[in-house]
Amino acid sequence: MVLGAGRAEKKVDEEFKSLTQYIEKHLKIQCSNYKEDYIKRRLMSRMNATKIASYREYLSHITTSQEERELLKNALTINVTKFFRDPEVFEVIRRDILPQILKEKRRIRIWSAGCSSGEEPYTLAIILSELALINRDLDGFIYATDIDDEILKRAKEGIYEKQALENLSAHQINRHFTTRPDGKFEVKPHVREKVRLQHHDLMSGMPVARYLDMITCRNVTIYFNESQKNAVARTFHEGLASGGYYIMGMSEYLGREVEHLFKSYRPLQKVFIRAELKGAESMERKTHSST
Repeated sequence: MVLGAGRAEKKVDEEFKSLTQYIEKHLKIQCSNYKEDYIKRRLMSRMNATKIASYREYLSHITTSQEERELLKNALTINVTKFFRDPEVFEVIRRDILPQILKEKRRIRIWSAGCSSGEEPYTLAIILSELALINRDLDGFIYATDIDDEILKRAKEGIYEKQALENLSAHQINRHFTTRPDGKFEVKPHVREKVRLQHHDLMSGMPVARYLDMITCRNVTIYFNESQKNAVARTFHEGLASGGYYIMGMSEYLGREVEHLFKSYRPLQKVFIRAELKGAESMERKTHSST
């Protein structure tokens, strides 16, 4: 009985491996960069929706259904978000971080990594726009990146349902959005112009730019394995200017291998400051980044 169960479990593992290999090749999603439990939960949600019981049957299904391939891709890359998600984090950005940066420079460069459908970078653009009313010399710019081209298209459209704006005041909505005839809300040009949306793979090991003042990557690395989390932290350290800020999701954490790269600034809001490396370790990072 135990031997039979072992063979059945091995068969399931083989079917799962075949399915993930197909996903990596044809959907261009590197399953190995995510926790296996996360991939299995997302697969199971689609399998339940299509009333398919095995990985083998589901693989057969997606090879013949373009619609299901798109639904699966969306399920694997979904990132629920809204404007000013976790308002206390954006209050720290508005009240503490940006004014601190403004003491030394007028041009602020921010990277919103894993920006999904655009709510986060546009939120940052709204904050910069409002600060510019007080600080006339302020010049802010946001790189907004994601690996999913379809969701980037949605971000570029800049059109949102009312529930995505529930954390904004009526004044902010009127100032920064146009109400459309269909009841949706469109980001106004003065917000759009501060955001550059582009494709970027966090697993490439390359920051989208260097000497950045702030990087936000929230609720993205929770789906990565430990090795990939550490790699992303190193990429962000490389991309930040001296004293630059790194903001994680509320449920995320720095691994032990990389926690020395950042100093805690606002622990409750998961805000960190880039730490300077010394001696041999700094030289090793420079050598690694140039290869």
